[in-house]
Amino acid sequence: MRKSLFQSQSVPRIRWLSLLNSWKNLDWALLILVIGLTLFGGLMIRSTQLNLGYTDWLQHWIIGGIGCIFALFISRWRYELLIQWQWIIYGITNVSLLAVIFVGTTALGAQRWITIGGFNVQPSEFAKLGLIITLAALLHNKGASTLSGLFKTLAIAAVPWGLVFLQPDLGTSLVFGAISMGMLYWANTNPGWLILLASPIVSVVLFNVYLPAWFAWVGLLALLAWTTLPWPRWGTAAIVAISTMCGFLGDVFWGILKDYQKDRLILFLNPEKDPLGGGYHLIQSRIAIGSGQLHGSGLYQGTQTQLHFIPEQHTDFIFSAVGEELGFIGAMGLLVVFWLICFRLVMIAQNAKENFGSLLAIGVLSMIIFQVMVNIGMTIGLAPVTGIPLPWMSYGRSAMLANFLAIGLVEAVANHRNRNKF
Repeated sequence: MRKSLFQSQSVPRIRWLSLLNSWKNLDWALLILVIGLTLFGGLMIRSTQLNLGYTDWLQHWIIGGIGCIFALFISRWRYELLIQWQWIIYGITNVSLLAVIFVGTTALGAQRWITIGGFNVQPSEFAKLGLIITLAALLHNKGASTLSGLFKTLAIAAVPWGLVFLQPDLGTSLVFGAISMGMLYWANTNPGWLILLASPIVSVVLFNVYLPAWFAWVGLLALLAWTTLPWPRWGTAAIVAISTMCGFLGDVFWGILKDYQKDRLILFLNPEKDPLGGGYHLIQSRIAIGSGQLHGSGLYQGTQTQLHFIPEQHTDFIFSAVGEELGFIGAMGLLVVFWLICFRLVMIAQNAKENFGSLLAIGVLSMIIFQVMVNIGMTIGLAPVTGIPLPWMSYGRSAMLANFLAIGLVEAVANHRNRNKF
């Protein structure tokens, strides 16, 4: 009887030890930083809605808690199995984006959501993760050190990118581009080729803004093409021709954009041009951040935030609430946390046991870095207002879940590495 009782007590204990042992190599620093950001984001969301009676801050925490559970569950998986599912994941990603076009819900001038069970789900947020997995599986063996590998990767990434752009969701489509560029760089693509890929955007701007600068830019591109492309003469001629064509087609592209997209692209340069319209958000955001000065006005004490001068501040402009109520010190503290998250992602990428896991971590890193830079840049007037949320800070159920799923994948890479802990 004693032996039977001892065995019945030890079995649950062994199971708990086995469960904890499955997370022994987890990057706890990364997970704690992300959870901390989520909790802090809920506090700031509550500050932006303190007198309105909304409970978005509570939903932010609940979705964050659910996402954290998902991340812990995913971190136990053998993530390498995703390689076998890459095309199924790619297909599901594109089908979900197609579904938005045909049965999606329209709001704020764009069709980005699908209503499921009374909740609006934004497939483009999860499509970021689908693209990361697809490109990591595609690049983990051969990389993209050849032009054929580069063009193959771009062709695959172009399909979901185009579907997102047609919604239209310019901000998320830019995130897709950042993910692709970051993963291509990590897959040994010639950096000069990546500059040439991004050059048409710069050519369009310079051609229509300052022609002498455009000539200097084309000269630089010609030199870069001559020194990096395998066929210097034809490559240089093609790059010059493409830059010229892009300059002339700038007006055509401009005509394709919606009016609100045009405002977002140019009003950040001079928001006072339309202070009560498209420039209103940016003007009020800059006033809020500037009034915070060094220490801030105190949590729940910011006048711009508490008097709701910034519409929808709990989403894209949450950083302005941080700047006003916690000041320069609080804003810099937030940036330090994001830097630490990115540092942990780089460490995981460097210590991954194979290329697939390393590329997964770099894809998530590229996504987070770009979103942080653009979101904070637009709140202080250094970038166009593109509607890109601040990871784990801005309110958004789909974005929160997608970000935690991404962290779960990266934690799986860390948890199953064969090297010593770093």
